[in-house]
Amino acid sequence: MEVKEVSSKPPLLWVNIIFFISTTIAALILAPLWLAYNSVDASIWIGFVILVFYSGMSITGGYHRLWSHKAYNAHWSVRLVYALGGALALQNSILHWSSDHRQHHKHVDREPDPYSAANGLFFSHIGWMLREYQASNYHDYSNAKDLQKDSIVAWQHKHYLALVILMNVALPLAIGALLGDAIAGLLVLGALRLVLVQHSTFAINSFAHKFGKQKYSDLHSAKDNGFLALLTFGEGYHNFHHTFQFDYRNGIAWWHYDPTKWLIKGLSLCGLASNLKKISEEKILAAKAKMQLQAADKFLTKHNAIELLDKLTHEYEAMSDSLNQIYLEKKRLLSVSKHKWDKQAKRQYQELMFAYKQQLSKWQLLLASTKAQALA
Repeated sequence: MEVKEVSSKPPLLWVNIIFFISTTIAALILAPLWLAYNSVDASIWIGFVILVFYSGMSITGGYHRLWSHKAYNAHWSVRLVYALGGALALQNSILHWSSDHRQHHKHVDREPDPYSAANGLFFSHIGWMLREYQASNYHDYSNAKDLQKDSIVAWQHKHYLALVILMNVALPLAIGALLGDAIAGLLVLGALRLVLVQHSTFAINSFAHKFGKQKYSDLHSAKDNGFLALLTFGEGYHNFHHTFQFDYRNGIAWWHYDPTKWLIKGLSLCGLASNLKKISEEKILAAKAKMQLQAADKFLTKHNAIELLDKLTHEYEAMSDSLNQIYLEKKRLLSVSKHKWDKQAKRQYQELMFAYKQQLSKWQLLLASTKAQALA
């Protein structure tokens, strides 16, 4: 008698599977067919862009940086707008999304990270939502007790399904009807916009843990990817984010494309956001220097340039000691000025940082020269 092998995989989530298949068909087949045989006004495409940004940035600025990481505080009106936009993005409620995301950061690349990159690209992108992997803890929000006290979060969680229907069916149909084409509204403003925003967000869980550079840390798989930043409203600077998760910015350079950062800053200037958290410059510089030393270590060891490596390491340690002194002095200055910068304390800190940056520049020149010498 043949014994059938019992699969150890969790049961399929057919509601999710049918949803992803149907929205993909609507976005990639029905929408193009409708557009091919019907003249669609440019206003539909303007509405499409607006809703893409609204739903996408409700996830990045609201679900992610505001609620998951508490990187800043926002006025209730902003939180309400985010809550509606999150329903428009259709990626579960604020409470559930944030709880999952906090679990991801706490256990990144290992169990019980809900979308661990260690399980492969497909799993971290969408596979984790196709089977009942979290059956035992799906409604466990113990890591988000603070969010359960937020009345807007609680309201959205309670009425999530109704809000999803309102924002993803009624709203696109209504806008489309006002613009003269309700079907185009449903297919373009609804399905096409939804699929684009969802998979852009999913790409951070998958592609941003696979492709890019690790400028700040290699203790996790997250990578900085400028191209993904263009698709995800600045979320592509993922190595920085995983290294410094409580910073309201992902792209820290002025030229980094991070519209979510600009939105948050703009809200603060209007009095609608406050307590914007930023990682200190010295910590960021120290993290980058450490990664540069690790790369140099591998390179110089490979080329058997041990003496050069010893010299470089010695200079790095001296530079690290200098940075530690800055930490201590900064702590003292903040203590003296009662945790706020006065003019004198700020000037002293700037002088210390200027001296450290000069030392860092000299070390980076040494880094480049040692590599050149190793190749000579």
